[in-house]
Amino acid sequence: MINKNELKYIQSFAHKKHWAQESVFIIEGPKMLAEAIKANWMIEKIYATNEWEGNIGNSGGDIEIVDNIMLSRLSHLQSPNQVIALVQKKEYSPFDSNNQLTIVLDGIQDPGNFGTIIRTADWFGIHNIMITEDNVGLYNPKVIQSTMGSCFRVNIQTDKPENILKNTNLPIIGTMLSGASIYENKLPKAGYLVIGNESKGIREPFKSQITNPVTIPNFGEAESLNAAVATGIVLSHWKCNQI
Repeated sequence: MINKNELKYIQSFAHKKHWAQESVFIIEGPKMLAEAIKANWMIEKIYATNEWEGNIGNSGGDIEIVDNIMLSRLSHLQSPNQVIALVQKKEYSPFDSNNQLTIVLDGIQDPGNFGTIIRTADWFGIHNIMITEDNVGLYNPKVIQSTMGSCFRVNIQTDKPENILKNTNLPIIGTMLSGASIYENKLPKAGYLVIGNESKGIREPFKSQITNPVTIPNFGEAESLNAAVATGIVLSHWKCNQI
């Protein structure tokens, strides 16, 4: 039986002060939980209805059966889906960018954009993402949910902007209005792809470090592209047109 303190604790994950400081984060739905278990992330506790038919295997986690009314009180979603779980955070491993493409996110603020970029990176086989300190937080519940499980497979590191591309000799691709059309150029197999802030674009110090400025030509009247959509277009072209 869930007491008031436990209910209040789960509900508090809606606030940054809580999810940023806790050693666990919240996920919702059978697919998200299955992805976490498959990737061997440790599950601390599961709240599930009788409809949930999952298996936590060796990933630990106490299971508490709740009814749909309680699940809706625990959930941060408009339409709760069978199960909610608390997952232990873990340190992502440092990575070597020398032989692969690494995405750099310069202050992305929208949780949906960030989560979709993680999911898109996973789709195209990109394993590494670097984010600036002012980027929206990874463990924001909206970010986690929008990754659809890709957050458990993509390695994400946070650092100060001046440190992220420090001392690299690799090509640095940047999405800029003044860049060359991606449809007329091949892109390097290894290097960095910088995606700028939704309203400010690529900022310093990244802007002055770009070696391969590219743009996605427009054929209509829209003023700009969503950051996540732009990332998907560039990665699709990169995958098919490498130097």
